[in-house]
Amino acid sequence: MTQQTGDRRVVTNIALSLDGRYAKPDNPQDMSWVMPYAVTDVARDHLTSLWEPATTALLGRVNAEGFLGFWPTVIGMEGADPRDEGFAKWLVDTDKVVLSRTLDEAPWDRTTLADGPTAEVVTELRATEGGDILVLSSASVIKALLAADQVDRLAFTVFPVVLGGGPRLFEDGLPAGQWTLVSQTAGDHGTTAQVYDRVR
Repeated sequence: MTQQTGDRRVVTNIALSLDGRYAKPDNPQDMSWVMPYAVTDVARDHLTSLWEPATTALLGRVNAEGFLGFWPTVIGMEGADPRDEGFAKWLVDTDKVVLSRTLDEAPWDRTTLADGPTAEVVTELRATEGGDILVLSSASVIKALLAADQVDRLAFTVFPVVLGGGPRLFEDGLPAGQWTLVSQTAGDHGTTAQVYDRVR
């Protein structure tokens, strides 16, 4: 459902460990700790509920390269879960905004590059017509939006792993605020998914 101009929600989604980390301390690009849990029903249904009302994907450059390098290959893949294929098709077909100071041109279709401050880019996106603006696992983008109090819906999956170090999503100094729980689900292997809305 398309919302009116100026009414767009900013929705962020990321996977966290039990100790609140989103990446390993020694190799932030190693997402092997995520993979056993990302294919659970809870994780797949959670992601589906987030992308269905969204019409824009917002990513940092590193995540864009990872997501757009992998997900298009899922389309038509033998044995692919329909939810994975649905997300892959959405990602390919939806408008994408990639925050980057290093790319001169976007190597992906339906993609706009933005090199301004994250909060300013999102303020401009909010003023356009469309559905939710979904930030996909880009920790630097989510952190900047949390710091600017620009997140309307905060969604995450928590996987039963303790990483013992590495970067945290929630750092000291964030604006104080209240959130209301929209949904919580638990399932295979102890995976949980939680969605909170900002109370304004």
